[in-house]
Amino acid sequence: MRLRRPPRETLGPIAGLPGRHGASLPSARQVTALLRVLLRHPNPEPDAQQWRSLAQALTRGDPLADAVARWMKDAGLAHSMPMLEAALARGVDQVPAAPEVLKRFFAQVDTPPHWLDVNLLARGAQASNLAGLAGTDIMRDLALMAGYQSSAINRTLVLTGALSRGAQRRLAETTKWWVDCTTPGGMARFAPGFQGTVRVRLMHALVRQRVQHLPEWDAGWLGVPINQQDMQATYLGFCVVYLTGLRFLGVWLRRDEVHALMHLWRYIGWLMGVEDELLFDDFTQAQVGLYRNLLAQPAPDDSSRALGAALMNEPLHTPYGHRWTWLNGLRGRYERARHLSISRLFLTNPSMRSLGLPGHVLPWYPAMRLPWNLLVHETARRLPGGLDWLQGHGQRQQQDHLATMFGRQTARLGSVDEAGGMPVIPPRQAEPRKRTG
Repeated sequence: MRLRRPPRETLGPIAGLPGRHGASLPSARQVTALLRVLLRHPNPEPDAQQWRSLAQALTRGDPLADAVARWMKDAGLAHSMPMLEAALARGVDQVPAAPEVLKRFFAQVDTPPHWLDVNLLARGAQASNLAGLAGTDIMRDLALMAGYQSSAINRTLVLTGALSRGAQRRLAETTKWWVDCTTPGGMARFAPGFQGTVRVRLMHALVRQRVQHLPEWDAGWLGVPINQQDMQATYLGFCVVYLTGLRFLGVWLRRDEVHALMHLWRYIGWLMGVEDELLFDDFTQAQVGLYRNLLAQPAPDDSSRALGAALMNEPLHTPYGHRWTWLNGLRGRYERARHLSISRLFLTNPSMRSLGLPGHVLPWYPAMRLPWNLLVHETARRLPGGLDWLQGHGQRQQQDHLATMFGRQTARLGSVDEAGGMPVIPPRQAEPRKRTG
């Protein structure tokens, strides 16, 4: 395959729009190098109008959710959170004295988009389960880890104090939400994935309302907190990055399975508040969308190194449940090395350093797992009932992964959109303390 050189640079910041947009193109070119090689598109580079449109997405939040967040703030979380939870659990029509702003919001989320195919949702969840532990590894070691390279997305984590809350809890919450969404039936109206996604969306809006008024938030540089461009990057991480990474671990989904999984995440992204024109059903077009989005992201900074190092060392603090302490420590060191080797397969030396990771790591685990995964998956597909077994086995692996890694306490965890760096308040939690100092 003949590698195409990137064009002579014509992109960059746009006057009158947030300055972060395209401000670090040499760094962004390094981050997107592998993705550009994999792209099967004659010209993935954005034209002037597409580049401006992407920059304008930095100035938009989520009006419906923002209106609910303002009501929640004015009414107080002690009063508004139970109403929100009741609307999620039973429907807004069953909430006495529900305000109009809450009714308008649920009128939108309760009305499926015209393009939604519930059969594709089910098939998309099944396709995600086929990956088993390879799927959770890619979400952690590629989608989440690589996402920390955007210093602008990290900025909200810094200002909300989430950096001090620990990588283990953030990872647990993210994984639980992801498993809820990708469990068959998980995106039905009253299922955990649907409710968790709506809760994430509204908590994003609460964080947006809080952060944009902090003196440390530079809107001229960053745009709106948790804006449409960054929400698109988050959503594409959960589908495009996920599907791309699986192939390098020997899990090759069929074209119809890829389409179904893309449809599932299009719906999750829509429910999360991403604008319809920023969503994709086609995998190649979504790859192009991710490539253009990443070109616009700013360079890593100290927050990238702090978050990357914390995620790298997370296995050392995981309660594996072994009876002897030394076995827990040994397991932790093995898991740390295993996850690092997966990240190393996709990240260049500069990217590893920017995330606080050692650059001398070899991708030994992917090299070992790729032929085995290929053998298991291709054999199962050729045996009667093999695909059903593979899907069920993968789903059990993902559920057992949660139970083992997080000490069987995931039921008490909230949800978080980790790829976008947005901490989410669990239901009925007390109102956040006011910032001091």
